[in-house]
Amino acid sequence: MASVLKRDTAFENIPSIKAKTLRINLNPDIYGTFAEIGAGQETARHFFRSGGASGTIAKAMSAYDKQFSDAIYGVEKDGRYVTQPRLKTMLSHEMRLMEERISRESHPDRLFFSYANTVATIDFSKRYKGHGWIGIRFQLDPNQKELDEIILHVRFKQNEARLQQETLGILGVNLIYGAFYKYHKPKKMLKYLYDHIDKDTIEIDMINFSGPNFKAVDNRLMSLQLIKNDMTDAVMFGPDGNNLLPAAVLYKKNILALRGSFRPVTKVNLDMYQKSYDIFIRDSTVDLDKTIVIFEITLSNLKASGEIDEQDFMDRAELLCSLGQYVMISKFQEYYKLVEYFNNYTKQRIGLTMGVNNLVDVFDEKYYRHLSGGILEAFGKLFFKDLQVYLYPMKDAETGQIMTSNNVKVHPRMKELYKFFKYNGKVMDIIDYDPEIMHIFSRDVLKKIINNEDGWEEQLPEGIAEMIKKKELFTKKLAKAEEK
Repeated sequence: MASVLKRDTAFENIPSIKAKTLRINLNPDIYGTFAEIGAGQETARHFFRSGGASGTIAKAMSAYDKQFSDAIYGVEKDGRYVTQPRLKTMLSHEMRLMEERISRESHPDRLFFSYANTVATIDFSKRYKGHGWIGIRFQLDPNQKELDEIILHVRFKQNEARLQQETLGILGVNLIYGAFYKYHKPKKMLKYLYDHIDKDTIEIDMINFSGPNFKAVDNRLMSLQLIKNDMTDAVMFGPDGNNLLPAAVLYKKNILALRGSFRPVTKVNLDMYQKSYDIFIRDSTVDLDKTIVIFEITLSNLKASGEIDEQDFMDRAELLCSLGQYVMISKFQEYYKLVEYFNNYTKQRIGLTMGVNNLVDVFDEKYYRHLSGGILEAFGKLFFKDLQVYLYPMKDAETGQIMTSNNVKVHPRMKELYKFFKYNGKVMDIIDYDPEIMHIFSRDVLKKIINNEDGWEEQLPEGIAEMIKKKELFTKKLAKAEEK
């Protein structure tokens, strides 16, 4: 009974949507504009309904007609409307008008904001459920010149446009409320975005915080929160540390994916990447300008003792970004799920770079018992396209034998299935590997780093060892524990 009461109390502490809008409306300083395209003025409607909106809303508009929209905001280079650049254009335009038209002399304490969304709800055929960009640009101090900004991307899951519109309206209120009242708790603010929204109705697959009040926010860590909070299945960030929309990055691209722990990234990891990439781009069907390499880490790989170690994650991310790599964090423990995800966004060539141990796991039936079609169903999803596995060899520690696709040991029941894929060219050996580095394993390097041993530096790519030492990567948590 006590636990039920505790849950009820926690639920009661969440302000209603009306309470949130009313608190903003009754704040004499918060003042801004709403520009909503594609799903009605659902967010603004909540503010109008709660009362006192005249003190908050300077303007609410929907430029539905494309010609009108272009006349107001200009024409985007790609001619599209439901994009991040379009959202940023809307936010900039509306904020500029606020600053031009509202006198600071008459309103010295006002906190300006511009809220915008550009969305496409479900189509008539119900094939595409829709998606959208939502953002707010705002001040937390009237003298603030550099503005704060929160931008996110959503995917709709409901099957009715009306329901999607209602969900979008609630999400918009939660975003505006969070921007002004929960900005100092960005991790919690992410969770608050789902206040009064069922997670099965909408997916948030990208969010970026920027501005003076978010200087301490690392957007890569915010990406991780999206995964941890079950808001999405996969997130991406680029070399600059900013979160990226996977759909935009992967769209119609040739994709080469390398899965690993990268704890830390070693010379072997880079050799695997470079040698498989050389093979991948030699394919006549692969356009180099439309090719992307993804360093992928599964969520299960990030967990230590059942929990995700955020500092450990940040250390890995720091190193991969310094090497100029795109990083994906996913929930896809099985490779076929990763390939399925890629196939949502591209029909081009997909390559997977893996070691011998990973290939053995792929042919292990225990990973597919939850599927009605078992391993055959999984392999149908994994290899149904023109997918290739680039196999990096492994040296047997006991015998010294080099393990390749020709002598890899899979379960006896899987031998014939393995032969089928092997002889149909689905598995290709990396033959120009560096034999001098085959003894390097991330786990061994990590032990030496933690135990402050010598001799690990030369096992890492150039500049990585220096960065680990300078920033005390992989040892910060250990040092804090010793201080306690």
